[in-house]
Amino acid sequence: MATAMEVKLDPWGQTQVDDYTKLFEEFGISSFDEILPRIDYPQKYMRRKIIFGHRNYEFILKAMQKHQPFSVMSGFMPSGRAHFGHMMVMNEIIWHQQCGGDAFVAIADMEAHAVRGISWDLCKELGINEYILSLIALGFEPKGHIYFQSRNYDLRDLAFELAVEANFSEVSAIYGFCGETHIAHMESVMAQSADILQPQLSKYSGPKPVVIPVGADQDAHIRLTRDLAYRMRKFLVEQRPSYVSIRGKAAEPKLIEAAIDRLKEAGYNKIMRYEEHIDILEPSILGEIDEIIRKVEVEYGEFGFIPPASIYHRFMTGLTGGKMSSSKPESYIGLTEAPDKAAEKIMKAITGGRQSLSEQKKLGGEPERCSIYEFLLFHLSENDGEMREIFEECRGGKRMCGSCKKEVAERIWLFLTEHQRAREVAREMLPEFGINI
Repeated sequence: MATAMEVKLDPWGQTQVDDYTKLFEEFGISSFDEILPRIDYPQKYMRRKIIFGHRNYEFILKAMQKHQPFSVMSGFMPSGRAHFGHMMVMNEIIWHQQCGGDAFVAIADMEAHAVRGISWDLCKELGINEYILSLIALGFEPKGHIYFQSRNYDLRDLAFELAVEANFSEVSAIYGFCGETHIAHMESVMAQSADILQPQLSKYSGPKPVVIPVGADQDAHIRLTRDLAYRMRKFLVEQRPSYVSIRGKAAEPKLIEAAIDRLKEAGYNKIMRYEEHIDILEPSILGEIDEIIRKVEVEYGEFGFIPPASIYHRFMTGLTGGKMSSSKPESYIGLTEAPDKAAEKIMKAITGGRQSLSEQKKLGGEPERCSIYEFLLFHLSENDGEMREIFEECRGGKRMCGSCKKEVAERIWLFLTEHQRAREVAREMLPEFGINI
């Protein structure tokens, strides 16, 4: 089992996490168990503990419950076939869109071109035919935003602005860059931070809570972007023992004066003005003051970003063991794969079963280590009671791997047949999303 110091979250590598609690200790991710009871109708991955962690999801929950603006954003690097692991992110985006979120989906062609050497034409082909069609087929609505990084000039302008606040040593430390890393790879990191913060631009109604559904291996992007969001602010609002301090970061005098005026309009009168900061010397609510200051920043043409929230889901186990990965076709089932071929893969997959039928009946299986069980848990059953029953039958030695594989193979065949029909319908809808083949 990996120790905290051995856990390395690499967005472009083959991250394998054996103990997700280590991520709480090492990277400051909060347990989703703490927030789950407050969600009235949690999504399937939440109920089944597939989503295990979060950063600041309470702000998203508050916005949903009060019907306030919020966004959901994630993306896909078009470097290979979309598979059931990618579908987890798609489903999380769609669920938040259905809960009222303004949904953004990036096709990360700049990243694919810089990191994987994928041609622009192939990026477009894979982006549309693998990812976008499946996303729409699963229920993504036209009111959302789907875009290619390379064609989004607001995004590219924002990436340039963010790059001013990032430095080489910091980015290198986070991502393990070295002297051999080319500049385009580094630029793709800034593009991803811009993806995450783009929903807060003024053309999308300005700052708001944004949640990023990702696998744990993508947390480096979240950490960097949260830091950049803070640095892009012109003021930092901090709670001190007996007062609130508002520190200006190279803010122009007119911006400071405007902040004081808005605070007075809000009823704050005991305000001390210093050369580089403002102190409020009376009872005050930190969040309320921060929102007042944020609005002043936006009024004067600044960004006023809110640090993004995030949720983290467990990795699916690959059919051959280990993490399901696009670079290992034998480890996954693609959403565009022939249903018959997918069913064959299921029948050959590694399970959590014992070496023999007699051992299985005596000792029981290990569903928590079984890729076949995970296909049911993650995707192929909407019935929580059924999943509990299957789990108990497997652990109790009543459920055999052969019959279980056959059942899952049939469900996979049916799901893919229906999904691929829905993809053909989605193809006709592409113009509604502003996408031209």
